[in-house]
Amino acid sequence: MVKLRLKRCGRKQRAVYRIVAIDVRSRREGRDLRKVGFYDPINNQTYLNVPAILYFLEKGAQPTATVHDILKKAGVFTELTLNQTKFT
Repeated sequence: MVKLRLKRCGRKQRAVYRIVAIDVRSRREGRDLRKVGFYDPINNQTYLNVPAILYFLEKGAQPTATVHDILKKAGVFTELTLNQTKFT
């Protein structure tokens, strides 16, 4: 199973996170399938590769709670429902 979760980067006390698609059995800094975004909680910056995120969500990837909140704030789930209604 694939999850969308945060991968910690940066230095001590200045953490930044990559949003990655990763196998559930991998550890936090393990090998990811694809980098799909970036989140900086200190400067409150977010970069999302929306087509890649939508691809993984359509394939059944489950976001973690924190990633879910980030995606919800960015409006990715409304875009996902729009795509699903187009194809059905």
